[in-house]
Amino acid sequence: MTSVLVPVAYVIIIFGGLFVFSYYYRKHTATKAFEPYFPTHAERNAYITLLQKTDPPANDALLKSALVRRAMADVQRVLRIREDKPAMQNLLQKGSIGDDLWNSLLAAEKELEGEIMEVVAEANTFVEGWGQVIFPTANEMLANEKMRAAFDRTNELKAELEVKYAQQAKYEVTPKPAESSTPSKPTNDMLSPSNDNASSDNEGSVTSKSGNKTKKRK
Repeated sequence: MTSVLVPVAYVIIIFGGLFVFSYYYRKHTATKAFEPYFPTHAERNAYITLLQKTDPPANDALLKSALVRRAMADVQRVLRIREDKPAMQNLLQKGSIGDDLWNSLLAAEKELEGEIMEVVAEANTFVEGWGQVIFPTANEMLANEKMRAAFDRTNELKAELEVKYAQQAKYEVTPKPAESSTPSKPTNDMLSPSNDNASSDNEGSVTSKSGNKTKKRK
């Protein structure tokens, strides 16, 4: 009987200790202040400052513009979390990063959810139903700003490419040697056949004349 109770008590003590440790560890990490994953939300602070301004109060157009800018910053943070979370999860499983960074990302994600709900509620206070379309509008505005920035850099990139390829062409092109335009003088070999022909013609005429003379003598 005693031999059976000893292993059972050992298992109870082990699992009980693990449970107590995990409970206090979760409690400690829940109350621990993590380093913020994102910097201070400047667009939210600007909107709240304008909203609290009373002398004179900010007009609706300025408040709407500030709220859209706030939504654009939130969209950028959502995209950042979507890109970082899978990679960070893999690094956490491999032990390349600590729990502090992972918990900081989770805290930023949870805070961002509340921020999105707050922006939607603020948008509906200006125009009913605007909260449903403010984030798609902010996403389109971000895409337009990226396209405008790329278009503005077109001339700069063009100038850089022109300088780059002009330097390559300068090193690749080499001057060719100039060809002589004066005609070459004929050599003696080119004149020798004519001399041979002339001599053969002279010999033929001499033999023909001597032949005529012998015929007359006869």
